Amino acid sequence: MGRRGAMEIRRLDSRTSDVSPEVTGTMVGAEGAHVAAWQVPAETPVAILVNGETFAVMMATPADLEDFAVGFALTEGIVPAASRIESLRIGEASDGYLLNLRVAERFASAAQDRKRSIAGRSGCGICGAQTIEAAVPRPPRVQGVLPAAAALAHAFEALRDAQVMNRTNHSTHAAAFCLSDGSIERVREDIGRHNALDKLIGALARDGKDTRVGFLLVSSRISVELVQKAAVAGAPFLAAVSAPSKLALDVAGRCGMGLASLAGDGIMVFEPAKGRGGSRQEKVA
Repeated sequence: MGRRGAMEIRRLDSRTSDVSPEVTGTMVGAEGAHVAAWQVPAETPVAILVNGETFAVMMATPADLEDFAVGFALTEGIVPAASRIESLRIGEASDGYLLNLRVAERFASAAQDRKRSIAGRSGCGICGAQTIEAAVPRPPRVQGVLPAAAALAHAFEALRDAQVMNRTNHSTHAAAFCLSDGSIERVREDIGRHNALDKLIGALARDGKDTRVGFLLVSSRISVELVQKAAVAGAPFLAAVSAPSKLALDVAGRCGMGLASLAGDGIMVFEPAKGRGGSRQEKVA
């Protein structure tokens, strides 16, 4: 993955987006009802263009858009490395943002099979892929050191405090990069779990971070696309608050990735060496 500064990035937008705007409603409780203020997450259309042509329109929280553009380009297979992005322009649309990636024409042409035919929901990244093969591509093999149970427990415990945006709006998902001891080094947040992971992967790619030295942690369940995205980033292990789907387990097993999720007072670990269905449960200290 390329280092920060390898591409030219220009922001042509002038507005400042509130990622947690305040709204009012009626708070109803045992003692009656009263008008109350509430902060909710922003959800904005973000059009991703490749060489000036629309590739996808995603619903996202308008924060860390540079990281989102780079991470999306990597996990969607538009480019094989961040260094292959020649430039990024971020502009305004009437109700959202335009992220225009400039890449070599051969990359733009090869990516057409992944082009979205409909707008991408914030909760679903695969929606809109034009073929079954594009929806469930074969991920690359990964390798690296798998985290110990104590490191997983430490990361899970630290995740809530690391979610700055979620502390305000109580709604956004987080994706974190954790070191081998479980300490959280980087976090990105978004109303969509796929978007949050794309932002994290983009941030790591821009900094040239080797994901094999740690593991990824998300605040959601593990869907097959999260496994695919993590594999593209080269991560050997993906942990989540909720359980993986069966397809996610199958795909993780094929690419050699370990998975884990919280399970009551323990952590359920699915080890890649045991293939499909191999697992063990660790007690959370």
